[in-house]
Amino acid sequence: MPVIELKIPNLGESISSVTFSKWLKPDGSQVSLDEPLCEIETEKANQELSADSAGKLVWVAKEGEDLSVGALFAKIDTDSAGAGASSATAPETKVEAPSIPTDATNTYATGTPSPAAAKILSEANIAPASVSGSGRDGRITKEDAVKASNTPVSDPAPVAAPTAPSAAPAKSTPTAYSRVERREKMSRMRRTIAKRLVSAKNNTAMLTTFNEVDMSAVMALREKYQDAFVKKYGIKLGFMSIFAKACAKALMEMPDVNAAIDGDDIIYHDFADISIAISTPTGLVVPPIRNVESMNFAQFELKIKELSAKARDGKLSLEEMTGGTFTITNGGVFGSLMSTPIINEPQSAILGMHAIKERPIVVDGEIKIRPMMYLALSYDHRIIDGSTSVTFLVKVKNLIEDPTSLLLDL
Repeated sequence: MPVIELKIPNLGESISSVTFSKWLKPDGSQVSLDEPLCEIETEKANQELSADSAGKLVWVAKEGEDLSVGALFAKIDTDSAGAGASSATAPETKVEAPSIPTDATNTYATGTPSPAAAKILSEANIAPASVSGSGRDGRITKEDAVKASNTPVSDPAPVAAPTAPSAAPAKSTPTAYSRVERREKMSRMRRTIAKRLVSAKNNTAMLTTFNEVDMSAVMALREKYQDAFVKKYGIKLGFMSIFAKACAKALMEMPDVNAAIDGDDIIYHDFADISIAISTPTGLVVPPIRNVESMNFAQFELKIKELSAKARDGKLSLEEMTGGTFTITNGGVFGSLMSTPIINEPQSAILGMHAIKERPIVVDGEIKIRPMMYLALSYDHRIIDGSTSVTFLVKVKNLIEDPTSLLLDL
């Protein structure tokens, strides 16, 4: 068939609909096979959809629209894959105006950005028509896009002017006694986060227990071995890997905290897949790091660095977002002194780390200043008893305060 219909693919069992974020190619432009066309937002991550064939792109979906799996979002006219591009410039060719004699040498590539260039121009809100291509047959290369995005507003000024009014209210400084309001649609990820948090509050018997941990030994350990650790593994030893290993050890000893409820059954896990809460511009994501109980500190640090980079760039795959038996969140990086974290369903417990503050405490009958951190363990009381939760948190506390026992697996 000359026209190919592009539909939203099946992205996983739990995903029935997506939000159409933005187009990466203009309507009516020529596209090549496997060239990225658009970006969609699922409840877990963003994903690009590519062309199934070369030809002329015809938009169907609108940016910001919610589409179900299997819905039509675009069409590709394959008849215009070769000669079709010249038809796009047909009006100019037929007129044969003296001012545009060079159009005779134009091809479908003329003025068309490469996939990398298209993404750069889109993020910079620069129209491809305002950029001259230095590539073959006038194609806009990545270097052209970078140069255009780094260039102060000059030629593109007339193009940017129409969009200025809509963008101005969000960035302008409110005047005194301003009463301006803005309404923005929640992103799909934010809607999903909201739905799951409310579900966790309503569908679990959630309770939080607290303790405090003296961070002196861990801080001394990091200070003593940090340089050697970086030299050998190429990455710093952080607090998160130490807490994750302590939690993994405690989870293996206390399977109830590592379990999940499924109807009238309890699913026990003989492994510790620990989800780490990562803050991104679009919301909080909790990708799991699998088999933490079998990892060393360097392996964990390298993995969390990889996942954090992907999360910030919106490149986490659905597989990387799925699973997890226990979660750790660190509000301390933002200055939180104490909080009650919400369980990440279907898990049964979550550990909250907080800011390290020097406080006076009694040690062997003497008042001393020590770097202290409050720990919070929120848990589902349907499966985890109060004594179990407290014992688990005390185990983690003891392992952190005596990291040698953690390293020796005692």
